[in-house]
Amino acid sequence: MEKKIYDPSLPENQYRHEFKYLCSCGELTMLKVRLQGLVPLDSHVGKTGVYNIRSLYFDDIYDTCFQENEAGTDPREKFRIRIYDHSKERISLELKRKVRGKTQKLSCLLTEEQCRSLMKGEIPALRDESPALLRKLCLLMQVRHMRPKVIVEYERVPYVYPYGNVRITMDENISGSNRVELFLEEQIPLRPVLEAGQHILEVKYDEYLPDHIYRTVQLENLRQTAFSKYYLCRRFHL
Repeated sequence: MEKKIYDPSLPENQYRHEFKYLCSCGELTMLKVRLQGLVPLDSHVGKTGVYNIRSLYFDDIYDTCFQENEAGTDPREKFRIRIYDHSKERISLELKRKVRGKTQKLSCLLTEEQCRSLMKGEIPALRDESPALLRKLCLLMQVRHMRPKVIVEYERVPYVYPYGNVRITMDENISGSNRVELFLEEQIPLRPVLEAGQHILEVKYDEYLPDHIYRTVQLENLRQTAFSKYYLCRRFHL
């Protein structure tokens, strides 16, 4: 039976709050204990409660996405291709935007053939029914020379809460690779980008974060970070 992975794609024009925090292994363990019985794990992760995420990020010849992230430019956006658990069964192209501190994510599915073309920096054949998101990336590849730059990979433990559409994710073992041509391979060479024992907690929600969840994760005691995983991985591979 094919394993189904939660797809957090959002409707057009919907923006969410998103906060990121650096956490130690001990802090994540404490949070997992506190969340147990209060916020359920995403039901799509299966018995292990964790899945692998691998993303291939694009940037232009001026490294605009990297520079904008470093400078905290608002608004900004970046393209990536994403797969789960090293599987080629579901390949998605995603555009992530950040505007006034909120985020929006748009996505469409890719065929393996389209993905392999994009991995090589080539524009795949487009048809009348080709998604607008793919067309936009292809246009940027022509006018701004967007190309795949770095792979980001990590293991994610996801919790979901329906009220406020809350999603709490714990991303561990964050690593990067500049071997973009190996994106669809089972195993690739990876380099950790955080100090040993450091991981990232993300808290995402729509209009409000329920008070009991806020108190449970004690966000005020954690070290908030504005850097993205893409930025962290690019920093080691420029």
